[in-house]
Amino acid sequence: MKLLIVNHRDPFHPKAGGAERDLLETFSRLVKKGVDVYWLSEDVGRGPGEVSGIHLIRRGNPLTLHFRSLLEATKFDLVFDSVAHAVPFLSNLVNRCTVAKIHHVHQQVLRYELPPHLAVPVAWAERLSRFYKRVIVPSRSTGEEAVRTLKVRPERITVIPEGIDHSSYTPGEKSDEPFILWLHRMKRYKNPLHAIEVFRLAKGRGLRGVKLVVAGGGDLESQVREEAKRVEGVEVLGRVGEERKRELLRRAWLFMSTSFIEGWGLSVLEANASGTPAVGYRVGSLGEIIVEGVNGYTVPYGDLNKMADLLVNLFNDQRRLRAMWSSAYLESLKYDWEKTAEMYHEYIERLECIK
Repeated sequence: MKLLIVNHRDPFHPKAGGAERDLLETFSRLVKKGVDVYWLSEDVGRGPGEVSGIHLIRRGNPLTLHFRSLLEATKFDLVFDSVAHAVPFLSNLVNRCTVAKIHHVHQQVLRYELPPHLAVPVAWAERLSRFYKRVIVPSRSTGEEAVRTLKVRPERITVIPEGIDHSSYTPGEKSDEPFILWLHRMKRYKNPLHAIEVFRLAKGRGLRGVKLVVAGGGDLESQVREEAKRVEGVEVLGRVGEERKRELLRRAWLFMSTSFIEGWGLSVLEANASGTPAVGYRVGSLGEIIVEGVNGYTVPYGDLNKMADLLVNLFNDQRRLRAMWSSAYLESLKYDWEKTAEMYHEYIERLECIK
């Protein structure tokens, strides 16, 4: 069986992120199960022609890929349209055996990231996802959001949780100097400035001897660096490589998430697998992933005061915090890429549309 993934970026794209990690981890395992997998993405003029047994095809740019993909989709038994950047590829128009993977719903995020003249038409285009007959989402909350805002019919949706690579993310020795880690892309909807403000509030309420380390690159990096200069104890690292990322996750005492939306909180799971509990906003999948008092805590979106109080309470009760280092790791074992790939394989085998 020949399977095509359509996604704007492949793993070698300079802006590859969580969606690309998910696709690579999942479909490289399907290759081992005998599926002939191809990956179509925009051509940025870099990267090999194959990765982990997946054949890479590069065509066009972010706009023309939507047209080039329709030509390629006719050549395959099964197509997975990765709706990672709001606008669906609509391979279902030319191949009846098409599945949409909705990583998260962008309707509300678009007003953070795009000017109104672009946000409105892109939001309209995303709602075309309702015409797919088969949709995979990573969490119940993403499925519910797709039904509510995109009008996808609920019976067309299947929830398949994403996984974690437990060979790469492992617990280790914590730093001698306690620090809280914020590690995400510096985009508006990730709210990096919230992390700095929460830390400032916590310091004003008695948090002592703790640093905030902010890591990740993106549009807001210069603004974050300027704001960090105003709060003592904040260190901004910018973008870090994979090895350094894993080290930070292991060494951190606590992880912080301030995102406006999380279709799947992979960064929280990576922290948990590294033995680091998380505090975050109760948005999207985080309400499913974070078990209160086990692998972290959540607060209502935008409640900086409650999150600041959480930080103070946790570092004042280090016995509780240290106990969560173990329980967070144990909770992360529920998620594994092998389990995810097996669920995908079973899903594919049930499809009646495959030639």
